[in-house]
Amino acid sequence: MKNNSKRFIPADGLEGLKQNFSKDALSGFLVFLLALPLSLGIAKASDFPAIFGLVTAIIGGVVVSFFAGSRLTIKGPAAGLIVIASGAVSAFGGGEIGWHLALGAIVVAGLIQILFGVFKLGKLADFFPGAAIHGMLAAIGIIIMSKQIHNLLGIDPKMLKGKEPLELLAMIPESIMHENAHVTEIGVACLLLLILFSFIKNQKIKKIPAPLIVLAVAIPLGQALHIKTEGAVANFALVKVGSIFDSFQNGLINADFSGIQSYMGVFIEYVVLFSLIGTLESLLTAKAIDGMDPYKRKSDFNKDVLAVGIGNTLSGLLGGLPMISEVARSSANVSNGAVTRWANFFHGMFLLLAVLFAVSFIEMIPNAALASMLIFVGYKLANPKEFIHMWQIGKEQFVIFTTTIVVTLATDLLIGVGTGIVLKFIIQLLYGTPIKDFFKVNIKVSNSDAKNYVMKVNGALVFSNIIGLKTIFATIPQGKNVLVDVRNAPIVDHSSIMALNGLVEDYKDGGGTIEVEGFSNHKQLGHAATSTRVRKR
Repeated sequence: MKNNSKRFIPADGLEGLKQNFSKDALSGFLVFLLALPLSLGIAKASDFPAIFGLVTAIIGGVVVSFFAGSRLTIKGPAAGLIVIASGAVSAFGGGEIGWHLALGAIVVAGLIQILFGVFKLGKLADFFPGAAIHGMLAAIGIIIMSKQIHNLLGIDPKMLKGKEPLELLAMIPESIMHENAHVTEIGVACLLLLILFSFIKNQKIKKIPAPLIVLAVAIPLGQALHIKTEGAVANFALVKVGSIFDSFQNGLINADFSGIQSYMGVFIEYVVLFSLIGTLESLLTAKAIDGMDPYKRKSDFNKDVLAVGIGNTLSGLLGGLPMISEVARSSANVSNGAVTRWANFFHGMFLLLAVLFAVSFIEMIPNAALASMLIFVGYKLANPKEFIHMWQIGKEQFVIFTTTIVVTLATDLLIGVGTGIVLKFIIQLLYGTPIKDFFKVNIKVSNSDAKNYVMKVNGALVFSNIIGLKTIFATIPQGKNVLVDVRNAPIVDHSSIMALNGLVEDYKDGGGTIEVEGFSNHKQLGHAATSTRVRKR
């Protein structure tokens, strides 16, 4: 039987290690090359000591891989949480004190994520509308770029302290006027390399981690331009990691929980952000990577949330950032041929070896190179194609998407996402969704015989009742022919259509079929196949 057969499931545990050692070790090494500079950059952008970006990734690989409910995801610090982490450090007073207090919030958030897993709340991601999620991620991308552009230009980080995203964007012309030529040359060269590499189609070349190519250019260039000794910029031109042993000279526990009392409102806000946004991003990545798995394995989302919670609790105690299942590294893991969770373990082990034996080399990396990588990540999150895609899905989705971005930039993530969700409810009301259907799905299931089932939808299908849809669908045995009749649904929104598409694919893998009928009674609000459908009046 071929290994890519849907019926073949690679062994897990020690047997899986024996069977797939070479594939998982190679993929783990290639992911390590990607994770090393990104983990450093994310830590610095989050106002954490750089070495703790690596500590977070080490925990995500060496520890969390044994508990994870997904086989191919890579756990570690993520660009999507930079805004929350740096915001927490600043809100708790900034500097080393702010870092210690932010760690306390990360630990409590990790414990909450463990409870999410224990109480099987892995379905949490289904409650958030897609347009608000994408708006949140696009806003995060813009915020990342708003700060890292200045770092790429060689501006003293002290000049950026306390600046809000809109202020940082307004500062760009001034930073260009006062840029450091040599630092900028390195940063621009690295950014151009990343852009050019993104256009390469050759799969063998694509397997080379782009950040590795960047470092291969940036390190010699930094040495040649003597940025380490060039005036005031010498103080922040290169990465400063330090010894991992020195980082724990005052004890292993770096988290400070006094913020619960002295910053109660701020503490609660960031516990909510770390636990909810971190869980949401992690679940979305796990779902995406399941779709890439050549063996069609499905993650245990509850177990995976619990594993991430364990990782975040330990990471926060030691001094690390919040971690998630990170999408870029996880995608690279799949494309590099990983088979089991051991690839994540190996990526963590290689990082541990680097921290123990290669710090002197790591400290040759120019910060401008890290800034270029983060700008590229930010651009991918806020890609103009995402705006076009949202417009094609429908004007109402585009309004939610852009409103979430604008409010997030003007206020913060929690208010931005909350505004997007409230706006989604308002739009659904305008399109005829009864309030009683917001959280309760109205579906009747019948079967004419043992093989054929009908799900008759008599109410609205919207993002906030998707969990109910999936709960009812789970009562239908595998391997049947299922007809979903939506002709009486006043509205089937974009999130629900995406959910139905996912059910169709999953059920097909189990030997059954799903057919959706009744959309001829509806008008489509956008040009995409997943656009919201509203019943004609």
